[in-house]
Formats: sequence, structure tokens, C-alpha cells
Amino acid sequence: MGRTAALNDRTWLGWLLLGGIVVASFDLLFATTFWHLSNEVPAQRILQAIAAGVYGKASFDGGARTAWVGASLHYFIAIVMVLVYGWAARRWTRLIEQPWFFGLLYGGALYVAMTFVVVPLSRTNTLQFHPLWIGASIAVHLLIGLLCAGFARKAVHSISARHPAP
Repeated sequence: MGRTAALNDRTWLGWLLLGGIVVASFDLLFATTFWHLSNEVPAQRILQAIAAGVYGKASFDGGARTAWVGASLHYFIAIVMVLVYGWAARRWTRLIEQPWFFGLLYGGALYVAMTFVVVPLSRTNTLQFHPLWIGASIAVHLLIGLLCAGFARKAVHSISARHPAP
């Protein structure tokens, strides 16, 4: 790999990592605000609930340590979400040519995957039915899909800017 290709890959990856951090922060801000306002749940408990995917109920007895594990897992998952979209967008340009359509579609797919695959396969307890949370979560995941599409578009365009078409 030449120097220019390595620089392009670093720039592309940098945009996607930044996107993952933005997505994770946005989602965490949403979740902590929602649960604080609706049930006065502290932020640490939200992060421990994420860590419960690994530790089960024991995560709630782990204090700050399991909260940090939950935060790390949350940011890792969000970065992977953006990386997957960015990787696909490098190969299928329609994803960045129509970011509104495919971003919303991706956000919907992320909601379905997280709600019906990831969470049930984790060690987290079964979630209770909360209509407002479900509606808000769907809306937030649609926005997350748009963020993934936006950062992937920026990442792919950063490569194109360095290598204009002949």
C-alpha cells in the first residue's frame, strides 16, 4: 500500500471513528435523559444495564467498574455500526448517493437487530413493554442511521477528494 492509499484509509477510518463516537454519545444522551426524566434512573445504572449484556444482574453490583464496561461496549457497538455502513458505502455508492433513504433504512435495521437479536442473545433481562420508549427508540435509531450515512458519505468523499476520477 502506497503512502497516499494509507493516508486515504486513515482519513476514511478517522471519519468513521468520529461518526461512531458521535452516534454513541447521541444515543447515550438520549437514553440517560429519557430514563432520568421518566423514572429518575441515574446514568450509571443505564451504563450498568448495557454491561448486563455481559455480566447479567451482577453488573448492577459492580459500581463504576461495570458502568465503564457498559460505556466501552456501547461505544464499541456504535463504532462498529458506522464502520459497517462505511465499509458497505465504499463498495456500493448508492448508500452515499441516497443517504436519506438508505440511512433511514439502516437505522430501522439497526433497531430491529438490537431489539430482537443483540439484546435477547445477551445476558440482559427481558425488557418490559414501554410504549413511549419503543417509539422514541425507533425514532432515535432512524436518526442514528442518518448519522451513519452522513459520516460514511464524508469518509468516502474524503477518499474521492484525494483521488479525483480521471
